[in-house]
Amino acid sequence: MTGTTQDDYTDRYARRVRGMTTSEIRALFAVASRPEVVSLAGGSPYIAALPLDAVGEMLGDLAAQQGATSLQYGIGQGTVELRERICEVMTHSGIVNASPDDVVVTVGGQQALDLLARLFLDPGDVVLAEGPTYVGALGVFQAAQAQVRHVAMDADGLIPAALEEAIARTGGRAKFLYTIPTFQNPAGVTLSEDRREQILDICERAGLLVIEDDPYGMLSFEGDAPLPLRARRREGVFYCSTFSKTFAPGLRVGWILAPHAVREKLVMMSEANVLCPSAFAQGAVTRYLSTMPWQQQIKVYREIYRERRDALLEALDDLMPAGTTWTRPSGGLFVWATLPDGLDSKAMMPRAIAARVAYVPGTGFYADGTGRSNMRLNFSFSSPERLREGVRRLSGVMEQELAMRAVFGSALQPGHRSRRGSAAADAPGPDLA
Repeated sequence: MTGTTQDDYTDRYARRVRGMTTSEIRALFAVASRPEVVSLAGGSPYIAALPLDAVGEMLGDLAAQQGATSLQYGIGQGTVELRERICEVMTHSGIVNASPDDVVVTVGGQQALDLLARLFLDPGDVVLAEGPTYVGALGVFQAAQAQVRHVAMDADGLIPAALEEAIARTGGRAKFLYTIPTFQNPAGVTLSEDRREQILDICERAGLLVIEDDPYGMLSFEGDAPLPLRARRREGVFYCSTFSKTFAPGLRVGWILAPHAVREKLVMMSEANVLCPSAFAQGAVTRYLSTMPWQQQIKVYREIYRERRDALLEALDDLMPAGTTWTRPSGGLFVWATLPDGLDSKAMMPRAIAARVAYVPGTGFYADGTGRSNMRLNFSFSSPERLREGVRRLSGVMEQELAMRAVFGSALQPGHRSRRGSAAADAPGPDLA
């Protein structure tokens, strides 16, 4: 990088990340993807671990042998063959009573959430969701003009008493609970076994639907993940998942397992939305599940991600400033960090990018903009060595921020009121460590 100074990076990148309002992730991805930046920001699977030669040959055979159908329009619900394979995949998570008739294939997990929001939400409706929660779900609910009320979590996931309180505060008007109970994004925590039954009991008593988002359940590092909520109750639980984390996000294939009574409405909405999911993408996933050792491939992913999680946690243990805490996920892709008192993850982002390291500020995972004391760190994409280098750079930025606050005190604290009268007071996110 001859001729490029640290100040050049500060000026260039700070302009790109200041004022992130609609989506923290979208605003910083263009910067984080630069090769000189160590990205702890994204949620990308490590696609290079796939047998890409074999996958390429499989896709070529699909086009050559079934191109007349796989390159044609399909049906809104998805092919029967893929829905049958999806039911087989779900049995490995413990969902053994699913019918292909109740599966709706979607364009990734994101369309699954969008269809459910279109089906259930009117402007002003209330949605309950973990705090923090998946930024893509927040975008869907906000586009539907719904009000998201966050429910507190701790190291064992969603807190049942907090859910009961949230239901009571809404007067029973919430349309559904949106939850990622297993290896949660962004917090990395997993809802404990006993709480799973408690949460289902609470929702059943309140007549509250449950949308269970389970993209990461197969990516467990320490034995089998707990049974999904849908494996425990059939009624009132919509189960969403995707092949983006276990095969290929570029194919954009996900699904909803819905109660039979509303399946047809979801199909009609999908047809109005995209007409039909890509027949070629469905054919590719069907062939992958039918002809390739996909279960062995998931074991490969687990081993790679376990090694990278351990590398990230070791680097955090060794390098983070005192007062920093973080979760220790037993699967999935993410660690949720809580900063020392006084640090603001959003305000710190320009300095981090100047130091050539990226993360996602915690504010992106709350509907109300809280979470300034938190950040999400991804470990799936970068090598162990690069993860450690990223933490080294990030730790240096945090040390600088702490040193400045020691010198300048409250003038740099979040919430300090300047002479122009603006205030940036912001409630801290939960410490889930």
